[in-house]
Amino acid sequence: MIKKTLENEIEKVVKRVFDKEVVFSVSANENLEFGDYATNVAMVLKVGNPKETAEKIKDELLKSEKINKIISKTESAGPGFLNFWLKDKVFVQTVEDVIKQKEKYGTNDSRNKKKIIVEYTDPNPFKEFHIGHLMSNAIGEATAKLFEFSGAEVKRACYQGDVGMHVAKNIANKLRKEEDSFVDIADSGRSYADGSSLFEKEREFVADVNKKIYERSDERVNKLYDQGRELSLKYFEEIYGLLGMEAKKDGKHFDYYFFESKTGELGKKIVEEYLKKGVFEKSDGAVIFSEEKSGLHTRVFINSEGLPTYEAKELGLAKIKHDKYKYDTSVVVTGNEINDYFKVLLKAMEFIFPKLAGNTKHISHGMLRLPTGKMSSRTGDVIKAMDLLSNIEKRVLDKIADRELSEEEKKDIAKKVALAAVKYSILKQSPGKDVIFDLDKSISFEGDSGPYLQYTYVRALSVLNLAKEKGVKSSLKINNLQIGEIEKYIQRFPDIVAEAQVSFAPNHICTYLIELAHSFNAYYANNKIVDEENKELSSYRVSLTEAVSITIKNGLSLLGIQVPDKM
Repeated sequence: MIKKTLENEIEKVVKRVFDKEVVFSVSANENLEFGDYATNVAMVLKVGNPKETAEKIKDELLKSEKINKIISKTESAGPGFLNFWLKDKVFVQTVEDVIKQKEKYGTNDSRNKKKIIVEYTDPNPFKEFHIGHLMSNAIGEATAKLFEFSGAEVKRACYQGDVGMHVAKNIANKLRKEEDSFVDIADSGRSYADGSSLFEKEREFVADVNKKIYERSDERVNKLYDQGRELSLKYFEEIYGLLGMEAKKDGKHFDYYFFESKTGELGKKIVEEYLKKGVFEKSDGAVIFSEEKSGLHTRVFINSEGLPTYEAKELGLAKIKHDKYKYDTSVVVTGNEINDYFKVLLKAMEFIFPKLAGNTKHISHGMLRLPTGKMSSRTGDVIKAMDLLSNIEKRVLDKIADRELSEEEKKDIAKKVALAAVKYSILKQSPGKDVIFDLDKSISFEGDSGPYLQYTYVRALSVLNLAKEKGVKSSLKINNLQIGEIEKYIQRFPDIVAEAQVSFAPNHICTYLIELAHSFNAYYANNKIVDEENKELSSYRVSLTEAVSITIKNGLSLLGIQVPDKM
């Protein structure tokens, strides 16, 4: 990568000339008039006048053979920035590399592969798969794909609450109604809502059912539990497939599935062990991690009934995860409503599993909201993920109704566009913020949307098909070539991927793809790409179009978005 080469050579100069090591940045210039890359090294070095330091660094860099191979011009600017212009041959070579490497362009096949486990989606059995789960799934899947693309070994994990009051409410409702099974997943959703109302009236009864679930002590409870749990898990697998996740050999979509029914047992033992060691303490019949220890606030790890709380279960999960897969980093994707709880959990982990605490990265996200507001599974008016996607698909089918396509082609396009609309809306902003999902904007074939990127890809594909019909072959051999925006954007792709991976922020990919798409569409509008009268220029433009199509497809793949062949 060009950026890495610049960083390495600047580092060498700073060490050799100034005998210092500093943290500096090399970044792509937003305004291409100021060069392709810039660095702030002279300003953060704080040695004399930054402008003079920048000039000195520039002179030393020009002695480097590696720099002279890729840089055509270097200038100091402003308070001490150094701007770099790449040679034309660098861009031409990049286009050639993209066409040759295709889906592998931008990957990093490092031999020192990191082992990463990414936990995400985490839908609870006995509850609906709602639009909030789409947030976690989109962010988690994109994060996993980014790590894989950057050379890491990645395992996907799903952690699910198969015990707890939500299960007890559901089963208690069935018992009160003298029903001995769940008809389908919708029945389970209704039963949970009714069970929440039942809980307000018969708390002791629901609490007793909850205890029986943990103890496995009642035959009727066990039968309802086993049947309802299996029904939910099977349904979730169907949804993962519809969301575009790749199935494993056994038909499952995650490498590991962890459940609270198992993590709770271990978590409770861990808390009891470290209660004796003074990490936890007793309070009103419960076991707590105190505000004094955490530096944040007090949380209960075993409640007064002797049952492990979410916090204790998470301790068990951390141990079980590492026992299953000796990871270097554990990424956990959750809603931001548990941010404070997770901070306390990591503090407790520092006393018990300090290495695991240090290797855990928590990514939190906001809510996915419709303009009508938030959803609630407790009251029964939850917005189901599949209902939302189905609604979007219908809108897309209406949008493309007059296209000369078969019904099967239209259905395939609608499914891919619906997923692109949702996933891009989620991923285009940094994790942590709420997403207000605007249906009309999300399915637009123009502007800042996933379907717009798909449409741009299809447009590039149609140009390539036309070139094939006209017998215009791609070629990078051309005289008097003038490098434009498109080549410069394509060249940046590996750097953008690396930045997104390091910062756990897929939104960098979204921003980059929109800029590339805008650039290509402007180029398409102002240039005749397939021109039989000027085959040399046309062949180069076809090559450029092919590189654009590959780059957009690769970028969308990292976001978990598939591309249609027609639109």
